[in-house]
Parts: sequence; structure tokens; C-alpha cells
Amino acid sequence: MGRKKQGNGRDSNPKRLGVKASGGQTVKAGSIIVRQRGMRIVAGRHTMIGRDHTISSLAAGIVEFTGRKGKRVANVVPVAPTQ
Repeated sequence: MGRKKQGNGRDSNPKRLGVKASGGQTVKAGSIIVRQRGMRIVAGRHTMIGRDHTISSLAAGIVEFTGRKGKRVANVVPVAPTQ
């Protein structure tokens, strides 16, 4: 009788990190722009950074990624609301 191999059973679920709104895309206030581990991308104008390093929009507008001192920066360029 051979021994039966068992699976590890310790694999964690995927965390679905990454850029959620690309450059040039329109976002609402409160929308998630980037989910990340660490400060790979820095929060810029009209954005905020959460305690898990998630970057969110503070204003409705268009997402823009720029570079500053070797880091990528996520900005939101506000657009006037249309009525």
C-alpha cells in the first residue's frame, strides 16, 4: 500500500492588485485608481492614499500618470460637472 499525497491546503486567495483606472480614463470621486502593496505609485493631486496604500480619487475627473524623482505619480485632473 502506497502513501497518499496530500495537497498543502495553505495557498492564499489572489488579492486582485494593480491599476484599476488607466491614464485618460474618467473617474468619479471616491473611485479606486490603484490597489498596491507598498508605495510603488505615489498619490498626487486630487488623490488620497489609504492605509493599505490604495490610491483613490478625491474629485471627479480624468486620471493622469506622471513621473517625479523616479516615481510614478497618480493625479486626477478635475472636470467641471455637466448639468
